Amino acid sequence: MPPLHQPDGRPTNPVIPGFHPDPSVCRVGDDYYLACSSFEYFPGVPLFHSRDLVNWTQIGNALDRPSQLRLPADMPSSAGIYAPTLRHHDGRFWLIVTNCSEGGGNLIVTATDPAGPWSDPIRAPGVPGIDPDLVWDEDGACWCTVAGVSQLRIDPSTGQTHGTPHKLWSGGPGAKAPEAPHLYRIGDYWYLLIAEGGTERGHGVSIARGLSPSGPFEPCPANPILTHRGTDHAVQNTGHADLVQAPDDSWWMVFLGVRPGGGTPGWHVLGRETFLAPVTWVDDWPVVGEVALDLPELPWPLSPGPVEERRDDFELADLRPYWISLRDRLAEHCTTKERPGWLTLRARGGSLDEPDVVFTGRRQRHLSCRARTLVDAAEGSGGLAVRLDERHHYGIETDGTQVRVVSRIGSVRAVVTTQEVPAGPIVLGVRITEPPGPYEARTGPDVVSLGIELPDGTFASLAILDGRYLSTEVAGGFTGRVIGMYATAGTVHFDWFDYEPLGGPQPASP
Repeated sequence: MPPLHQPDGRPTNPVIPGFHPDPSVCRVGDDYYLACSSFEYFPGVPLFHSRDLVNWTQIGNALDRPSQLRLPADMPSSAGIYAPTLRHHDGRFWLIVTNCSEGGGNLIVTATDPAGPWSDPIRAPGVPGIDPDLVWDEDGACWCTVAGVSQLRIDPSTGQTHGTPHKLWSGGPGAKAPEAPHLYRIGDYWYLLIAEGGTERGHGVSIARGLSPSGPFEPCPANPILTHRGTDHAVQNTGHADLVQAPDDSWWMVFLGVRPGGGTPGWHVLGRETFLAPVTWVDDWPVVGEVALDLPELPWPLSPGPVEERRDDFELADLRPYWISLRDRLAEHCTTKERPGWLTLRARGGSLDEPDVVFTGRRQRHLSCRARTLVDAAEGSGGLAVRLDERHHYGIETDGTQVRVVSRIGSVRAVVTTQEVPAGPIVLGVRITEPPGPYEARTGPDVVSLGIELPDGTFASLAILDGRYLSTEVAGGFTGRVIGMYATAGTVHFDWFDYEPLGGPQPASP
């Protein structure tokens, strides 16, 4: 797959594109590690490694076993796993995260190698709310700070808390949703970094400092230190940040942002992505540098970009770490072992509209892209979908003799078109591109074309649909698009899956 930086080698933002929100980062020696939220998808909490803060390779998922993560079948989209904090302390990696589903709560897992395996969760029932943070003081005491912003002491090895939560700081005057707290000891001060303003266009990052981890805290006079609210910047909703110091003593901030497209009000479709910005210090306060889509020259050489498979032939016994499934991945419903070289999905029944549909996909990581898969549906029905949630998705599916395009937008479900096809395996595909022609005030961010591959290798588009209806501004929630395979009846086999980024505006037909 082509690298994420420019052809001339210049690095670009976002550094982790696609649905990768709520980044938390730590450095161990010359290596950086980063974790993100995963919400209703299994496995949970993707983990990345980098040597330069720009090129990130996914090395695993922290919650990749049923003993670690159980998400109810009827759990709504945008519930599940929220906002991890990843830290390294005393020779171990520690990750604390919230499972926002019934029977969930705040969980702690540990590992000596961030690629795994990670421990079974340690439950922390005394920790309230979401967005938990861990930090250790000079005496070895561990403090847990959560959205709100409140704090209490915790023994992370047992989950036992001490005392009752006490308020630290509520952020700037009038700013809603103080959340995503992170505490750091830097120089003479303890710094409390938070997000505020909500994770929409008003999102921002503010900071305060004090002489102890429990405060009192003095707010920075320049707060918010990062926000794009009220601007026409290409990156919006900036917030939920984490700080990291490089080996050369420079400082950097990772944070989430979105790239709205189209006319008014702008629609973002990839979800909240992970961005990078430089940080300098003035009068013991951090100053965040420009958030540039083309990053400035870095003070160190770039490492080779991540090697990402464009095509997966499902020849491995287990799926690669970038594959995610809805709520679980039980072998009886999703396996590469039943038919060697194929992914087999076995339906529970229902349709793409149901929360327990059997679906496995990859995050859409590029604004323009195409995906294809060879489907054998002789024993069932299924296909290829672009999914935001149960109520917002487009799919092209087959039962072995007929292909149909289905659309779900809110409460309206429609079969857009059907076409008879010869019996046997068939290649289904989607192509996502910018809309042709100039933008107008009501132009959507992209168009989604769904079609089939003909015997001569050309692609025939069966439907072209407006991409705005698969955006967060329409659907709500916290996730982004995922493109993948699904089964709605019986057993469906997929020989390969091919994902290809496309550059610039493309014709609507695949």
